[in-house]
Amino acid sequence: MQEKNSNAHPDLARDLNFYPIVNEIPKTLSNKQIQCYNEKGYIFPIDVFSETEISRHRKHFDKIINTEIQNGRGGYSINGRHRHDPHIYDLIINSRILDCVEDLLGENIICWGTHYFCKLPGDSKRVSFHQDASYWPLTPSKTVTVWLAIDDTDVENSAMKFIPESHLYGQINYQHSSPEEKNVLNQTVDSPEDYGPPPIYVELTAGQISLHSDLILHGSDPNLSDRRRCGLTMRFAPPEVKAYHGWNQNSVICRGIDSTNHWIDNPHPSENE
Repeated sequence: MQEKNSNAHPDLARDLNFYPIVNEIPKTLSNKQIQCYNEKGYIFPIDVFSETEISRHRKHFDKIINTEIQNGRGGYSINGRHRHDPHIYDLIINSRILDCVEDLLGENIICWGTHYFCKLPGDSKRVSFHQDASYWPLTPSKTVTVWLAIDDTDVENSAMKFIPESHLYGQINYQHSSPEEKNVLNQTVDSPEDYGPPPIYVELTAGQISLHSDLILHGSDPNLSDRRRCGLTMRFAPPEVKAYHGWNQNSVICRGIDSTNHWIDNPHPSENE
């Protein structure tokens, strides 16, 4: 189901279709979970880190966000730091995370990006329904996003929400957001309810992850609670995906090999010291 899109990058002929996962003998995920990914576009919740383990990273993030706030920035611009931060780098090469990703992408895995999405208490901004693939100069659209809950996330403190099955439509037309919308990003899909069942909220306990397709419609409401909501997104793709405009420069070959020699394999930050 491919809709014509007038907003695609004009200089790129991108393949923005969903490719179902074929893996009859997964090692970590269940066949039912892979079926859910194919049919609905996501999997959650998946237990990864204990409270003791995630609390260590939460303390590390607390320092990051406090510095950002002191410098007059917020929680949305903490992007691509895995190249310089060994704590984040260690997360993208963590075997428990990669075992889940391998069942979806195969044994050769590239991480090309990371991004914290932190909504502070009382944050009135929303993330309107959008598709990640619309932003990224990548082809084909085979990126799997791992969303690691740094804090407990629920409906009250602005859990992410998905439109199930919307990934099956290919790229969906969007509009640029108006200032009145208070959208963190700059894209808004009109009538998202036309592309699947009612939204499902991705409620996670800190240390759990969700997995979602780069084509699924997702967003989040304002965080009007008195609790922070932070998640770290880690973007993984197989080596056959191509990146343009320098988007292959921040990557790490997390598992296996890149026989295409397209992706930069950035070393662990400690090796640069």
